[in-house]
Amino acid sequence: MNIGIIMAGFGGQGVMSMGQVVCYAGLEEGKEVSWLPSYGPEMRGGTANCTVVVSDEPVGSPIVSRPDAIIIMNRPSLDRFESSLKPGGIMVINTSLCDQEPSRKDVRVVRIPATDMANELGNIRVANMVALGAFLAVEPVVKVDSIVQALQEHLPEHQRKHVPLNKKALEAGVARAREQMTA
Repeated sequence: MNIGIIMAGFGGQGVMSMGQVVCYAGLEEGKEVSWLPSYGPEMRGGTANCTVVVSDEPVGSPIVSRPDAIIIMNRPSLDRFESSLKPGGIMVINTSLCDQEPSRKDVRVVRIPATDMANELGNIRVANMVALGAFLAVEPVVKVDSIVQALQEHLPEHQRKHVPLNKKALEAGVARAREQMTA
């Protein structure tokens, strides 16, 4: 296995955290990982993306020009990264903040209202975990339990009280994506 993923959205949506936690979970599972952040002109409110590689072999480069998957948290990110996705790749789209349908017909699209679902769970800040859960339902590069363990071990102590909510968000994303897969 060697999966390259681009995660993209507005600064403040937890895109960087999503990428980091996937890497920590991969390390927990004995996988090779890389995380490469990229920020726009401003962190909060500007554009942000990161590239994550999860592999069974050493990662030769953290740069992924043709990702196997993209997790899109807003419309500008769809505009920017849709064309880079490999044919047959996975595109997870936060439909709460992306009102445009992808133009690609050669990729697998998972539509998830991540921001709306996070609001229903009581905290908009877990939208990243809803989207990540949806992705992991389709491409289980790491286990959801490993993500939860990574959150518990790597979040600053004052934020660890949010781990149960993050777990609910992951599980909600998994469930919604599985509904789509069986429909």
